[in-house]
Amino acid sequence: MSSTTSFQLPKAASQGFQNASAYDTHRPSYPPEAVASFLSALGLLGKQNAKILEIAAGTGKFTELLANRGEEFNVTAVEPHGDMRTQLDRKVLKGVDVRDGHAGKLPVGEQECADGYIAAQSFHWFANEEALREAHRVLKNGAGFGAIWNIEDYNKPRGWKATTDWEEKLNSWIYAIPSDGQPRFRDGKWRGPLEYQQLFALPLSEETVKWTVWLSEDALWSRINTLSQVAILEGADREAAIKVFKEALKSPDAERNDKGEIALHGVTYFVWTKK
Repeated sequence: MSSTTSFQLPKAASQGFQNASAYDTHRPSYPPEAVASFLSALGLLGKQNAKILEIAAGTGKFTELLANRGEEFNVTAVEPHGDMRTQLDRKVLKGVDVRDGHAGKLPVGEQECADGYIAAQSFHWFANEEALREAHRVLKNGAGFGAIWNIEDYNKPRGWKATTDWEEKLNSWIYAIPSDGQPRFRDGKWRGPLEYQQLFALPLSEETVKWTVWLSEDALWSRINTLSQVAILEGADREAAIKVFKEALKSPDAERNDKGEIALHGVTYFVWTKK
């Protein structure tokens, strides 16, 4: 993301997130306890009218939580994907200013104006020095920089242990999809720029909150299909993906409730530092 050249959204994002409505419907929200702990770590919990920059806000899964809080935050939600930004705009969230832009050149002219910088489900897309310098430019001294992700067991890093065999099988399948060269949270490459920079306090702090949700088979597949590299599968590749999914759910440890819904496991993971 060079500020000296025109910004181009990666193909994996422009195509993979094209169905913004499906993304908004099927991607999960964040557990209240994780949100409260994250905001506390950033020094934003209970801070009335704090100015927050949310970068790559998407369709507003995290933005909604910020807008509905009693602190009455003033949120500038920056999103480069047109369809996702339109979906977010339609929500008309209180205290939220939606802007077109990207992490390497924020549409914010003021220096040191923000009380917090948040990247929800997105920092892996722009984990680089340029984005960190922009974050440093707009944050007040002592303000928090934080990234948060919902990570389902089927989309976890290889080193994490899945709760069940069927989720481990899906995780192995997702890793087997040919790489498009784009970074994902599970790759862990986003950590390097944060751990070797000199703009924010080190070492980084991190926390996880475990969760379980119950989903119908159709809803579970719809959620998996919001992963950009899965969403773009076509023809025989898509048919093979559906077959792998259905076979995994035949595993004896795929727990179902009396409605036939499946127990999906995951964690909300967040990391933070301060200027």
